[in-house]
Amino acid sequence: MPVVNRIAELADEVALWRQDLHRHPELLFDVHRTASVVEQKLKEFGCDEVVTGLGRTGVVGVIKGRKGAGRTIGLRADMDALPIAEATSVSYKSETPGKMHACGHDGHTAMLLGAARYLAETRNFAGSAVVIFQPAEEGGGGGREMVADGVMERFGVEQVYGMHNMPGIPLGVFAIRPGAFLASADRFEVEITGHGGHAAQPHDCVDPIVAGAQMVNALQTIASRNVGPVDSVVVSVTQFHAGTANNIIPQTAHLTGTIRALRNETRALAKQRFHEIVKGVAALNTCKAKIDFEDGYPVTINHPAETEIATRVAREIVGVERVMTNVPPVMGAEDFSYMLEARPGAFICIGNGPTAGLHHPEYDFCDKAIPFGMSYWARLVETELAA
Repeated sequence: MPVVNRIAELADEVALWRQDLHRHPELLFDVHRTASVVEQKLKEFGCDEVVTGLGRTGVVGVIKGRKGAGRTIGLRADMDALPIAEATSVSYKSETPGKMHACGHDGHTAMLLGAARYLAETRNFAGSAVVIFQPAEEGGGGGREMVADGVMERFGVEQVYGMHNMPGIPLGVFAIRPGAFLASADRFEVEITGHGGHAAQPHDCVDPIVAGAQMVNALQTIASRNVGPVDSVVVSVTQFHAGTANNIIPQTAHLTGTIRALRNETRALAKQRFHEIVKGVAALNTCKAKIDFEDGYPVTINHPAETEIATRVAREIVGVERVMTNVPPVMGAEDFSYMLEARPGAFICIGNGPTAGLHHPEYDFCDKAIPFGMSYWARLVETELAA
């Protein structure tokens, strides 16, 4: 079936909700206004249960079907924005300087709210739909916090599904793949300590810049010489800070960056080689290296059976030819991965059309995607929880 008729009727109103959220972006766990809006609407819709404060500032709504007892599935949307100054000219532009919804979480939240309204009105299913509104996807690990807070056990969630918009994919098109879909994302900081002095007397110094430059180059051998050529790993040094003047060899240098992989084994190997290379290069240059390594989001791995369910539902909405399956993995990361570690499920992407990319100051979620996303959520519940 195509876009659900009732959802098509609600789409314009849901777009206004989205634009209101866009005007008031909030970061990480500090999503108090957004969470309050979500809570209020879920209660207005007549959800059977609304719980706040999960994962610090997350909100959960429970909608029970009118066809009796049955299974329970979870649907998740993220609520937080990014610390980016908006560069669009839309009428609903961010009213908070230095913050904007540059990843479309305003659209994700609005689509799931719209689906919750429809499901609470119709209840044409057996069992329970649990709508999960999560804070702090953008680096804070809100998904991890909600799982740790018992969101799956408390509401009896048996399967869990997530969705993200994707610029470059046409409107009315979905994209999904089984297995690894998004990469893990680990972070590192390295403080290299040498012995500073006059730039004219390098022989009396231990230059941390030379050691840092060698580290940057050597770390690239993780991908080129330690990991198989058909495997995927990214090692990016994104900051290199050292020195204060052109005639001083500094005492310290600082490197930061990220390591990403699509397999847990590759992730572990990259971490091991990172430590070996940094320590080895530091010793070679008679420097000291202090490493701060943070294990970040795991690999987002779609479960095969649930991926097939998600694919089938998306095809019902937009047609077989408009659901891209087995698309290439993405080296970006997503903390929905924690929920997929806790329960079987699937993560799907919905087309945002030819817009600016995610995390770009000119990005904006395309409201024309709303009826497709809402219909996907609604039909996923009605299909999976059919009596």
